[in-house]
Amino acid sequence: MTTPLTDPAPADDGAPGTSRVPGARPRGRPRSAVAERAILDATMRLVAEQGSLAGLSIEAVAQEAGVGKATIYRRWPNKEALVIAALEAAEQPLPALPGDNVRDDLVLLLDAMRVNLIDARAEGLLSAVLGQVKQHPELGRRYHEVVIEKRRDAMRDVLRRGIASGELRDDVSIELMKDLLAAPMLTRKLMQELDLPPELPALIVDTVLAGIGTDRPRC
Repeated sequence: MTTPLTDPAPADDGAPGTSRVPGARPRGRPRSAVAERAILDATMRLVAEQGSLAGLSIEAVAQEAGVGKATIYRRWPNKEALVIAALEAAEQPLPALPGDNVRDDLVLLLDAMRVNLIDARAEGLLSAVLGQVKQHPELGRRYHEVVIEKRRDAMRDVLRRGIASGELRDDVSIELMKDLLAAPMLTRKLMQELDLPPELPALIVDTVLAGIGTDRPRC
Protein backbone atom coordinates (compact mmCIF):
# COMPACT_ATOMS: atom_id res chain seq x y z
CA MET A 1 0.00 0.00 0.00
CA THR A 2 1.44 3.35 -0.99
CA THR A 3 1.47 6.42 1.20
CA PRO A 4 -0.40 9.37 -0.32
CA LEU A 5 1.99 12.07 -1.45
CA THR A 6 -0.62 14.77 -1.69
CA ASP A 7 -2.06 17.17 0.88
CA PRO A 8 -5.79 17.90 0.77
CA ALA A 9 -6.52 21.42 -0.42
CA PRO A 10 -8.35 23.59 2.12
CA ALA A 11 -11.43 25.48 1.07
CA ASP A 12 -9.84 28.68 2.37
CA ASP A 13 -7.23 29.20 5.06
CA GLY A 14 -7.84 32.92 5.33
CA ALA A 15 -4.51 33.72 3.69
CA PRO A 16 -4.30 36.74 1.43
CA GLY A 17 -4.86 36.08 -2.23
CA THR A 18 -1.54 37.53 -3.34
CA SER A 19 2.09 37.20 -2.41
CA ARG A 20 3.59 38.65 0.76
CA VAL A 21 7.06 38.45 -0.76
CA PRO A 22 9.07 41.61 0.04
CA GLY A 23 9.60 43.83 -2.95
CA ALA A 24 6.56 42.60 -4.86
CA ARG A 25 4.60 45.21 -6.77
CA PRO A 26 1.19 46.17 -5.33
CA ARG A 27 -1.04 44.59 -7.96
CA GLY A 28 -1.27 42.73 -11.24
CA ARG A 29 0.66 39.93 -12.87
CA PRO A 30 4.19 40.92 -11.79
CA ARG A 31 3.20 40.34 -8.16
CA SER A 32 1.70 36.95 -9.03
CA ALA A 33 4.88 35.97 -10.86
CA VAL A 34 6.99 36.92 -7.82
CA ALA A 35 4.80 34.77 -5.58
CA GLU A 36 5.04 31.81 -7.94
CA ARG A 37 8.83 32.07 -8.15
CA ALA A 38 9.08 32.30 -4.35
CA ILE A 39 6.91 29.19 -3.93
CA LEU A 40 8.94 27.13 -6.40
CA ASP A 41 12.26 28.29 -4.92
CA ALA A 42 10.99 27.44 -1.42
CA THR A 43 10.00 23.96 -2.58
CA MET A 44 13.46 23.36 -4.02
CA ARG A 45 15.19 24.63 -0.88
CA LEU A 46 13.12 22.51 1.48
CA VAL A 47 13.55 19.32 -0.54
CA ALA A 48 17.31 19.93 -0.85
CA GLU A 49 17.58 20.46 2.92
CA GLN A 50 15.50 17.40 3.81
CA GLY A 51 16.73 15.14 1.02
CA SER A 52 13.25 13.66 0.76
CA LEU A 53 9.68 14.49 -0.20
CA ALA A 54 8.27 12.73 2.84
CA GLY A 55 8.54 15.72 5.15
CA LEU A 56 7.51 18.30 2.58
CA SER A 57 4.17 19.97 3.22
CA ILE A 58 2.21 22.78 1.64
CA GLU A 59 2.22 24.54 5.01
CA ALA A 60 6.02 24.42 5.21
CA VAL A 61 6.38 25.70 1.65
CA ALA A 62 3.93 28.53 2.32
CA GLN A 63 5.84 29.60 5.44
CA GLU A 64 9.20 29.41 3.62
CA ALA A 65 7.87 31.39 0.64
CA GLY A 66 6.05 33.99 2.71
CA VAL A 67 2.62 33.29 1.22
CA GLY A 68 -0.64 31.76 2.41
CA LYS A 69 -1.51 28.14 1.71
CA ALA A 70 -4.44 29.27 -0.41
CA THR A 71 -2.02 31.10 -2.69
CA ILE A 72 -0.28 27.78 -3.39
CA TYR A 73 -3.48 25.78 -3.82
CA ARG A 74 -4.80 28.26 -6.36
CA ARG A 75 -1.85 27.32 -8.58
CA TRP A 76 -1.29 23.64 -7.78
CA PRO A 77 -3.92 21.20 -6.48
CA ASN A 78 -1.55 19.15 -4.35
CA LYS A 79 2.05 18.55 -3.31
CA GLU A 80 2.76 16.25 -6.22
CA ALA A 81 1.82 18.92 -8.77
CA LEU A 82 3.93 21.49 -6.89
CA VAL A 83 6.99 19.22 -6.92
CA ILE A 84 6.65 18.61 -10.67
CA ALA A 85 6.35 22.37 -11.25
CA ALA A 86 9.49 22.92 -9.17
CA LEU A 87 11.36 20.31 -11.19
CA GLU A 88 10.31 22.00 -14.42
CA ALA A 89 11.35 25.42 -13.05
CA ALA A 90 14.74 24.04 -12.02
CA GLU A 91 15.46 22.91 -15.57
CA GLN A 92 17.73 25.06 -17.65
CA PRO A 93 15.95 26.14 -20.84
CA LEU A 94 16.83 24.15 -23.91
CA PRO A 95 19.60 25.90 -25.86
CA ALA A 96 19.02 27.56 -29.20
CA LEU A 97 20.40 25.19 -31.83
CA PRO A 98 22.15 26.80 -34.82
CA GLY A 99 21.40 23.82 -37.02
CA ASP A 100 24.69 24.10 -38.93
CA ASN A 101 25.59 20.48 -38.19
CA VAL A 102 24.25 17.66 -36.09
CA ARG A 103 27.43 17.21 -34.07
CA ASP A 104 27.45 20.73 -32.64
CA ASP A 105 23.73 20.68 -31.88
CA LEU A 106 24.07 17.39 -29.99
CA VAL A 107 26.96 18.81 -27.95
CA LEU A 108 24.78 21.78 -26.99
CA LEU A 109 21.93 19.50 -25.90
CA LEU A 110 24.21 17.27 -23.84
CA ASP A 111 25.85 20.27 -22.22
CA ALA A 112 22.40 21.55 -21.18
CA MET A 113 21.81 18.14 -19.59
CA ARG A 114 25.17 18.36 -17.83
CA VAL A 115 24.37 21.80 -16.41
CA ASN A 116 21.04 20.53 -15.10
CA LEU A 117 22.64 17.51 -13.47
CA ILE A 118 25.27 19.56 -11.63
CA ASP A 119 22.82 22.25 -10.42
CA ALA A 120 22.60 21.76 -6.64
CA ARG A 121 18.90 22.63 -6.34
CA ALA A 122 17.84 20.50 -9.29
CA GLU A 123 20.04 17.63 -8.12
CA GLY A 124 18.46 17.52 -4.65
CA LEU A 125 14.96 17.68 -6.06
CA LEU A 126 15.65 15.05 -8.71
CA SER A 127 17.20 12.65 -6.18
CA ALA A 128 14.17 13.03 -3.91
CA VAL A 129 11.74 12.42 -6.77
CA LEU A 130 13.62 9.37 -8.06
CA GLY A 131 13.57 7.98 -4.54
CA GLN A 132 9.77 8.22 -4.51
CA VAL A 133 9.02 6.76 -7.95
CA LYS A 134 8.38 3.19 -6.75
CA GLN A 135 6.02 4.33 -4.01
CA HIS A 136 4.38 6.95 -6.23
CA PRO A 137 4.51 5.86 -9.88
CA GLU A 138 2.27 8.74 -10.94
CA LEU A 139 4.95 11.16 -9.79
CA GLY A 140 7.51 9.40 -11.98
CA ARG A 141 5.13 9.38 -14.92
CA ARG A 142 4.47 13.09 -14.62
CA TYR A 143 8.18 13.85 -14.24
CA HIS A 144 8.97 12.06 -17.48
CA GLU A 145 6.00 13.62 -19.24
CA VAL A 146 6.61 17.21 -18.16
CA VAL A 147 10.41 17.37 -17.90
CA ILE A 148 12.24 14.48 -19.54
CA GLU A 149 10.26 14.26 -22.77
CA LYS A 150 11.12 17.88 -23.65
CA ARG A 151 14.80 16.99 -23.76
CA ARG A 152 14.17 13.75 -25.58
CA ASP A 153 12.00 15.40 -28.24
CA ALA A 154 14.69 18.02 -28.89
CA MET A 155 17.31 15.31 -29.36
CA ARG A 156 15.00 13.26 -31.59
CA ASP A 157 14.51 16.29 -33.84
CA VAL A 158 18.27 16.73 -34.24
CA LEU A 159 18.79 13.02 -34.94
CA ARG A 160 16.02 12.97 -37.56
CA ARG A 161 17.65 15.95 -39.23
CA GLY A 162 20.98 14.14 -39.18
CA ILE A 163 19.51 11.10 -40.89
CA ALA A 164 17.80 13.28 -43.51
CA SER A 165 21.02 15.21 -44.23
CA GLY A 166 23.13 12.07 -44.48
CA GLU A 167 25.21 12.88 -41.40
CA LEU A 168 23.84 9.88 -39.49
CA ARG A 169 23.23 6.28 -40.46
CA ASP A 170 19.66 5.42 -41.37
CA ASP A 171 19.88 1.80 -40.16
CA VAL A 172 20.07 2.67 -36.44
CA SER A 173 16.88 3.60 -34.61
CA ILE A 174 16.55 7.13 -33.31
CA GLU A 175 15.65 5.80 -29.86
CA LEU A 176 18.88 3.79 -29.69
CA MET A 177 20.93 6.78 -30.85
CA LYS A 178 19.28 8.93 -28.19
CA ASP A 179 20.03 6.39 -25.48
CA LEU A 180 23.64 6.02 -26.57
CA LEU A 181 24.11 9.78 -26.24
CA ALA A 182 22.25 10.39 -22.96
CA ALA A 183 23.12 7.25 -20.98
CA PRO A 184 26.81 7.97 -20.25
CA MET A 185 26.00 11.31 -18.62
CA LEU A 186 23.16 9.89 -16.53
CA THR A 187 25.15 6.82 -15.51
CA ARG A 188 28.13 8.86 -14.36
CA LYS A 189 26.00 11.20 -12.28
CA LEU A 190 23.16 9.09 -10.89
CA MET A 191 24.83 5.70 -10.49
CA GLN A 192 28.55 6.35 -10.16
CA GLU A 193 28.46 9.85 -8.65
CA LEU A 194 31.31 10.99 -10.88
CA ASP A 195 32.08 14.52 -11.99
CA LEU A 196 30.67 15.87 -15.24
CA PRO A 197 33.47 18.06 -16.66
CA PRO A 198 32.69 20.66 -19.37
CA GLU A 199 34.49 18.66 -22.03
CA LEU A 200 32.37 15.53 -21.43
CA PRO A 201 29.47 16.36 -23.83
CA ALA A 202 31.80 16.75 -26.82
CA LEU A 203 33.67 13.57 -25.89
CA ILE A 204 30.44 11.58 -25.70
CA VAL A 205 29.07 12.96 -28.96
CA ASP A 206 32.30 12.39 -30.88
CA THR A 207 32.61 8.84 -29.55
CA VAL A 208 29.01 7.94 -30.42
CA LEU A 209 29.20 9.60 -33.83
CA ALA A 210 32.18 7.38 -34.63
CA GLY A 211 29.67 4.55 -34.64
CA ILE A 212 26.47 6.12 -35.96
CA GLY A 213 27.89 8.84 -38.19
CA THR A 214 28.57 8.57 -41.90
CA ASP A 215 31.14 9.90 -44.33
CA ARG A 216 28.43 11.31 -46.54
CA PRO A 217 28.34 15.11 -46.90
CA ARG A 218 25.34 17.08 -45.75
CA CYS A 219 22.63 17.69 -48.31
